Amino acid sequence: MGSWKDIAAAKREAILDSIPSKWRISPIPSREEQKDVTGPYIHQFLSKEEIQITETDAVGLANQISSGSWKATEVTEAFCHRASLAHQLTNCLHETFFDAALSDAKDLDDYLAKHGKTLGPLHGVPISLKDQFHVKGVDTSMGYVGWIGTFQGIKNDPRKGVYESEMVRELRALGAVLYCKTSVPHTLMSGETVNNIIEYTWNPKNRNLCSGGSSGGEGALIGLKGSPAGFGTDSGGSIRVPAAFNGLYGIRPSAGRLPFEGMPNSMDGQNSILSVVGPLATTIGGVRLLVKAILSQSPWLHDPLVVDMPWRDWVEHETQDLIKAAASGNSKLSFATLKHDGVVGLHPPVARALQLCADLLAKAGHKVIEWKPPSHEHGAKLVFNSWKYDGGADIHSAMALSGEPLAQQLFLFGDKPEKQYSAAEISANNVALREWRKQYMDYWNSTTELTGTGRPVDGVITAVAPFAAAPPLGYTYYGYTMFVNGLDYTSVVIPVTMVDKSLDVVDHSYQPLNDIDKTIQNGYDPEIYDGAHVSVQLVGRRLQEEKMLLLAEHLGSILKT
Repeated sequence: MGSWKDIAAAKREAILDSIPSKWRISPIPSREEQKDVTGPYIHQFLSKEEIQITETDAVGLANQISSGSWKATEVTEAFCHRASLAHQLTNCLHETFFDAALSDAKDLDDYLAKHGKTLGPLHGVPISLKDQFHVKGVDTSMGYVGWIGTFQGIKNDPRKGVYESEMVRELRALGAVLYCKTSVPHTLMSGETVNNIIEYTWNPKNRNLCSGGSSGGEGALIGLKGSPAGFGTDSGGSIRVPAAFNGLYGIRPSAGRLPFEGMPNSMDGQNSILSVVGPLATTIGGVRLLVKAILSQSPWLHDPLVVDMPWRDWVEHETQDLIKAAASGNSKLSFATLKHDGVVGLHPPVARALQLCADLLAKAGHKVIEWKPPSHEHGAKLVFNSWKYDGGADIHSAMALSGEPLAQQLFLFGDKPEKQYSAAEISANNVALREWRKQYMDYWNSTTELTGTGRPVDGVITAVAPFAAAPPLGYTYYGYTMFVNGLDYTSVVIPVTMVDKSLDVVDHSYQPLNDIDKTIQNGYDPEIYDGAHVSVQLVGRRLQEEKMLLLAEHLGSILKT
């Protein structure tokens, strides 16, 4: 057996070798030569038909395939091609299984021809998966060199190559075509996607910057339209950050809404802050389609942690009625904006995006107030504590399987395991977390006095991060996403604008509150960030997925007009 470097290099080469030679790019431009590889750049490698297919969202693809206008096989091949290009430009894939995908697509075409109906609402739609899902016939490395060729680091385990995660089973039953798994940072605990296998996943819109993490491969792939939609996970921002950095829609549902059963995880068994699974997509319709489709499979019958809660049409209708009443002037919606979390301020383009949302909502007749909640710093500390319960034992044991080093981005776990929390200390953290959640709930309820609608705010608009995206080693603050995980709230990411160096100049009047704030503010360079996506998140209360998706669609439509 070779060194970790040899194993990682062999896997890295195997991923490239899995791409058909006809789809290889040569030479691959450096980041200096070609910063933005989206749109016109990637189009040069695709046919007119492939561009049309791959720039159709998941809803449109489902409609075109079900009507017989497009074959599942031609759609699948187009996305396999574009995903191959995306990987060569951003390092976004861990696994490809194109032949299996094309075989599945052919079976779906045959089924439609024979029965005159689709297998399910995702019939023929290609869906990408974060490399945290088990899929038969391919590895799940989760970024660890020591997991390559094993089942979660266990050699000769009979589940290797045959076991599939529960959501994978459900996606197949819905007619989805699975064709690739995307890159993650080893440990899953970073806002940058970096590991010793693919090295670093770049942001396709601005390759000076990261694609986010830990679902960064999903972000880069979908951002380059190498996938119409896919699934990531989120324990501290890992769906929302890649969605935001790549100009996508994404949802962090509350724990227990969608099935996590059968998926590996870091620090598995830490139950204070549960990781959740959710979709990212090019449109809000694509996100809704995937959530609604999975819920149609009754996942609560197959995952003991999923709540028995089908898609609630009544919540959707109630929210639609609120939106319609507001449009006619008979009522209004109410929102709050968080301009500063009390720890780190926002870069100019992020502050501009937040203000743009507030101004347009107010112009549309809605009430917008300033959000002044209980301490986010305190909440983030409680979340951070939960990540350290085992002292880093799980992560360091996974790294030790191959002897590979931990990436610099994972500095919070040190170079060796630390003292583990005692049962009493874990209990104390859980009590403090529950108390903070109650304080936050009470504050949210109290906004009834400020909204003028007779109810509390409908949603809170905040940054996803202080920056539009981060350069390598630049993602050092997670507070704007962690508070949502601490509260287990529903959050939807909405693309807003792009960094414009002529508008988003450095604010020399800003006074940092602390050293990390100073470091992050000093890291803003309009020249480097120019052209990057800027997004916000719309936060709702627990298990408000239907409502938040509709409100996000409403805000998105206001932004477009």
